[in-house]
Parts: sequence; structure tokens; C-alpha cells
Amino acid sequence: MLKFLRIILSPLTVLYKYVINIRNYLFDKNIFHQTKADCKVISVGNLTVGGSGKTPLVIMLSQYFKTQQVNAGVLSRGYGRTSKGYLLVSNEKQIFSNVQEAGDEIILVANECKIPTAVSEKRVEGISKFIADIPKLKVVILDDAFQHRWIARDIDILIIEQKFLSNVNSTDQRLLPLGSMRESFESIGRADLVLINRKFSKKIEIPYRLKKFFEGKNVYHCYYKVSGIFDVKNNKEYSLKEFEGQHSLVVCGIAKPFSFLRVLEENGINIKNKMIFADHKSYTIKEIENIRKEFYNTNSYSVLTTQKDAVKLMKFSKELDDIDIFYFKIELVIENQNDFLNTVKNKVLN
Repeated sequence: MLKFLRIILSPLTVLYKYVINIRNYLFDKNIFHQTKADCKVISVGNLTVGGSGKTPLVIMLSQYFKTQQVNAGVLSRGYGRTSKGYLLVSNEKQIFSNVQEAGDEIILVANECKIPTAVSEKRVEGISKFIADIPKLKVVILDDAFQHRWIARDIDILIIEQKFLSNVNSTDQRLLPLGSMRESFESIGRADLVLINRKFSKKIEIPYRLKKFFEGKNVYHCYYKVSGIFDVKNNKEYSLKEFEGQHSLVVCGIAKPFSFLRVLEENGINIKNKMIFADHKSYTIKEIENIRKEFYNTNSYSVLTTQKDAVKLMKFSKELDDIDIFYFKIELVIENQNDFLNTVKNKVLN
């Protein structure tokens, strides 16, 4: 259905390209003026719609600045939330909002990093209010901000999925709405650092046809590592070995779930029984009832899900109290990670 809809809308790709090119030209020529925030700003973004690994990268950067005793916070648009405008989600001690109000990704960051977080679809207004709420902020990480150019940034980090790059000449490598690209490959030129995320796959070279876009750029390769499996209800940690050979029900609502399913298979976990939902899925009682029904119909041992889905399923702990639910916790690992982090630190703090 989605592919058919993209084909129907494909004539709009020409218009979209024209608008994007004009917009970027106006920013490049300083006709559109960027606002300078009263703190250092790191932008994390991608070229495509979803699934590149922005959230794990934001978590890594947030945890790094904590180890450096630098007061950092994260500002996101809050995709999929029910609220509007600016919302302070958390400080380093307390979370003030829930998944519905703030969105799944920012709640995940707040839970994982214990740092100040906020959401605002208007980033210029949002960063000003964020700093007013948390005056000690020295660094703000803008999540999904490569295309949001109204705020000046000290460093622009672009993360791209390796699998997407490998699909040379595919429809996927076309601009929206025909393809998945928010901007063309030429836009890589304005990134300070580029990460190519192979997730759980083997490392491959950048395709020859695309290499010219990466010339002269600081390019790093990265991948995912499973750091543990945790019980959604009590956060108790388990090892992958304990789930080998089990017939579990896999539940996930993320963009491009291929990598998640692949790592389950590679670790001997049967993925025959699965329920795949749309990215940023907001679960309702109806879906929870369907999960319960599928769990018992398939005689599954447990429910396995992603960490992003886990933050949304937690509120249904009463409805799922008779089912064991576990989430996979992943972390982003960067080749030459110390070099990458030192480059970020030097750009931001010097």
C-alpha cells in the first residue's frame, strides 16, 4: 500500500526537490538567518525518514558529556506526542511527562541518561525556553535537526544507515515522496561528521557511485551491540543465552525492524511468531488485547520487544501482568570512538 501511494505521489518529488534546493540556497547565502542559542549546540540528524540510529547516538553523546561533567540536555520535536508547543520533559532527577505527552524517543533518552530533556516542534522557541528552565545547560543536543537549520549549531553530525547506502539506484534513494530521502546526497557536504551505521550487519565499503559525496568528510563507521535483555516490569537483566531456542512472540513498532529481527535470529531465538507495528506505534488497549491473544494462541514463552517499545508497554503492566515481557537494550559502538568523541568535544567545548 505504501509503495503504491508513493508511486501515485511521485510527480510531487520534482516540486519537493525544488523547494528543498531553494530553502538550502537561502540558508547557504545567509538570506535565511540562523538564531544563535545561549549555549553550545550539537545537531544529530539523517538524510532519510527514520531508522538510521539517531536515538542511540543521542544517548551515547548524552552519556559521554555526563562522564565529562558537562551539563548537557536534549531537545527533540517529540514525534508522535499528543501535546503541542514546548514541554519540559525531565531534569536530571525527575521525569515530568509520559510517553503520550512527550513521545517515545525522548522518554527513552530521559530514562536512560537521567539528563534534562524537552520537546518543541518550534526549535528556536524551544531551546530558549529550555535554557530558561535549566539555566546551567552548557550543551544542547538537537535530535533530528539536520534539516532544521533555523538554529545555528557548533557541530552537525549526520548518521546514515549502511543498508540504505547499499541500495544503489533503488527507489529508496529518491527524494520524498517517491523515495525515503529528505534531502539529496549533496547535502552531506554541510555535515561536520558522518557516521555510517551498519547496525548488526557486516561492514561494507561505500558504494563507488556514492563515494564522491563523502570525499573530504570525517567519516566514521558504527554498529549496534546488544548490552543485555531486561524485564520490562522490574528491569532485571538477563543474558542472550537464556533465550536461545525459545519460541517467543516478537512485538515491535520501529522503523526498519529488519536489524532487530536479524539479531534475534542470529542468537538462536525463534522469530516465527511476530507482530510488527508502524514506527512510533502508540499502543491501545485493543492492541494489548491482540498481543495477549497472539501470545496464548502461539503458546509463546515470553514477549520480546525493543527498548523504544518497552517505554510504551510499561503503562499496561496490569493488563500484561501474567505475561513475561523483555526488551533488548542496544548501544551504539563507533570505530575509533575516542577520536570521534574528542573531535566532538573539541568542536563544542574549545
